[in-house]
Amino acid sequence: MIEKLHKFLLDEQTKKGIEKIIIRIAIISFIIHLSLIFLNQLNLFAFFSENDLFTNPISAIYTPFSFILIYEVYLLIYYLPKSMTIYIGKQYEIIMLIVIRRLFKDLSNISLDEKWFQTAENLQFIYDIISTLILFLLIHFFYKMNKFRVRKLMKLSETNAELLKFIKTKKGISVSLVPAFIIIGLYNIFLWTSGLIADGQDVASAVDINYIFFDDFFTVLILVDVLLVLFSFSHTDKFNKVIRNSGFVISTILVKLSFSVTGLQNVALILTAVGFGVLILWIHNLFEQNKLPSNY
Repeated sequence: MIEKLHKFLLDEQTKKGIEKIIIRIAIISFIIHLSLIFLNQLNLFAFFSENDLFTNPISAIYTPFSFILIYEVYLLIYYLPKSMTIYIGKQYEIIMLIVIRRLFKDLSNISLDEKWFQTAENLQFIYDIISTLILFLLIHFFYKMNKFRVRKLMKLSETNAELLKFIKTKKGISVSLVPAFIIIGLYNIFLWTSGLIADGQDVASAVDINYIFFDDFFTVLILVDVLLVLFSFSHTDKFNKVIRNSGFVISTILVKLSFSVTGLQNVALILTAVGFGVLILWIHNLFEQNKLPSNY
């Protein structure tokens, strides 16, 4: 049953189909968002007249990026059974895209007067620009250190029974994550829209739309990462692999904590999380190079 569900939800053909659908939805949503901004500027759409997402055309880029993030969530689930490090790398890609999406939302709030460094919006923009460059570089190093391992894993012959059992376990987890994240997404959208409609702009502004869904998303990922660490003992007891997987859990927790703070603290936690993951993988690879003598 798990194999059938995994093939139905997470095989290569399904991935390509979802990719095409997401691209079309992203384009259509971008056009709709632009249209709503245009109507708002003509005072024909006054419901969200004071909302930052409906006052500046640049903010319309926020919507298609949200759908790109949805596809990245799917890719994270897709790669979970294939490689632990690619799965973690997708987490880092998601948090980087969240930062980039936040840039597009907050661009309309930038002040170009002489007090550039005295407004919170301008400072946040600077933090996000710098953190985007650093994150991009860290993710590059992360994948570069892992590329040979991934090629080896993709060509792995089906001879290691314990490893195959672990992969089947990861397939079961990935299959269960698909409906779980759909439910979390719909629930978060319902809470935000119902609060916005019922209580007005003041309540809506208290909820950071940048972190809707993803706060709960990374909470679930922490639980998944812990399960993966525990199940990994079924096929390996190597010290470096246990520490690597445990380090990835710490990295995910730091990403989750970043959603509870703003400004420089938020950026610092994100960079610390990804940087910690990169260092953990680098040290793990150093351990892998320590081969025991043949007569040991």
